[in-house]
Amino acid sequence: MASDIEIARAATKKPVTEIGARLGIPPEDLIPYGHDKAKIAAHYLSNLGAQPDGKLILVTAINPTPAGEGKTTTSVGLADAMNGIGANTLLCLREPSLGPCFGMKGGAAGGGHAQVVPMEDINLHFTGDFHAITSAHNLLAAMVDNHIHWGAASGLEASRVTWRRVLDMNDRNLRSVVTGLGGPANGATMESGFDITVASEIMAILCLATDAADLERRLDRIIVGYRRDRTAVTCADIKATGALMALLKDAILPNLVQTLENNPCLIHGGPFANIAHGCNSVIATQSALKMADYVVTEAGFGADLGAEKFFDIKCRQAGLKPDAAVLVATVKALKMHGGLAKSELASASYEALNDGLSNLGRHIENLQQYGLPVVVAINRFTSDTEGEIAAVEAYCAEVGVPVALCTHWAEGGRGAEALARIVTATLAEKPANFQTLYPDDMPLFDKIETVARRIYRADHVEAPRAVRDQLARWEADGFGHLPVCIAKTQYSFSTDPSRVGAPEGHTVRLREVRLSAGAGFIVAICGDIMTMPGLPRHPAAESIHLNDQGLIEGLF
Repeated sequence: MASDIEIARAATKKPVTEIGARLGIPPEDLIPYGHDKAKIAAHYLSNLGAQPDGKLILVTAINPTPAGEGKTTTSVGLADAMNGIGANTLLCLREPSLGPCFGMKGGAAGGGHAQVVPMEDINLHFTGDFHAITSAHNLLAAMVDNHIHWGAASGLEASRVTWRRVLDMNDRNLRSVVTGLGGPANGATMESGFDITVASEIMAILCLATDAADLERRLDRIIVGYRRDRTAVTCADIKATGALMALLKDAILPNLVQTLENNPCLIHGGPFANIAHGCNSVIATQSALKMADYVVTEAGFGADLGAEKFFDIKCRQAGLKPDAAVLVATVKALKMHGGLAKSELASASYEALNDGLSNLGRHIENLQQYGLPVVVAINRFTSDTEGEIAAVEAYCAEVGVPVALCTHWAEGGRGAEALARIVTATLAEKPANFQTLYPDDMPLFDKIETVARRIYRADHVEAPRAVRDQLARWEADGFGHLPVCIAKTQYSFSTDPSRVGAPEGHTVRLREVRLSAGAGFIVAICGDIMTMPGLPRHPAAESIHLNDQGLIEGLF
């Protein structure tokens, strides 16, 4: 079979104006970036409010493994299949980060015959949203440094600056840096560091804002540091908000592209789910619900991270009420959760598969806590045996959850038709009763404990006294109503990536907390998770190049 990039390059794409027309968007309300991608004008989006909302379907997955799960691929396949059976469906995805593209995971445009295109553009520079966010974030950092250099009229202490810099690349050497070396002419000497752009608070703000006015209010509230008396200094105090808005004026608009089967897709925003809230933009999702009868969206990594944050942060803040969840699993990944190494996956092991089904079961239980009907999608690999597939189907029947075998990677939308029919039937027959996991007025540490106990199945959250004191200060300052965004490894329910399956009775070690006042949540950093990843021993960048025709090779 051809590679992903070869399949994408061979696609017959329609002009983006035709894709927009499918959604009722006139050409004058599209801002084209070439012939195959466009942004949707703000005035068009603002006029959608009177339209009724469609049904919202979240695609999530079991804990990821090196064997791959195919959550984005399944999202694309499901959207194509639903359109194929006559269900008017719009796909909503996140934008990929350059870090994974050149690191280990690769891009995020789907795979095989279930992709969004233009694949190279989407995975690389696309419409410049990430560059705008990176520039806005670093402009604020420069203005903070400049504010201190010229006397800090706000009273901001150089030693209490909390605003770091960002770069959309994996670069471990930038995690901790010292700036301002070389004498007073080069500014104040300060310890700082870089996070990856997808962990930027400005990324989260752009993805949670409902419109430009809300974006501006949220940027105003960003806390960049503290005075000697521990009162906060904000972006508004530094007088940076206007300039940030200028940099983000186009980035706030959703991007319209298409699948290989010429179905519409909105791609907008891209926070990671292990170190951020892991969902595409509220603007894209809310707009999609007005433009289609069904909206298929996804949340990053496994349901313990992306889905939990989709429900407890994005839906809470935006007032969204999802109607169903699709849980993606693969036989290979389940066998890894049952203890097999990646090198052993080619051989059938029913013992490992049965042990690994505990991970699937845990995610089913967790999703049901939110009051949603759950459908399991088995993303089939060619190496899967009929007996292994039957074992997964039998388990789903035992726990009372519908399941569909999917071959969209090889067959496109046709390979996910069974899933599409089950999902539409589920939506018609099983109304959701959505609820978040905890109330707004629960104390911050109790919110962290609630997620740890009910989703991760931990017995205990271990936190240094300084962390507990910081949470108490934020509650006293009026931030106690905010939800929590837990940053931890994606590979396990625990904070130890080696503990696969469905561990119970473990301890969640809370290392650090950060207040994202503009985004509207508290980040709780657990275990050894880093907000600036590093490259692996052999990064994907080593295999990416231009061929003799000037085309990109090696991107996946």
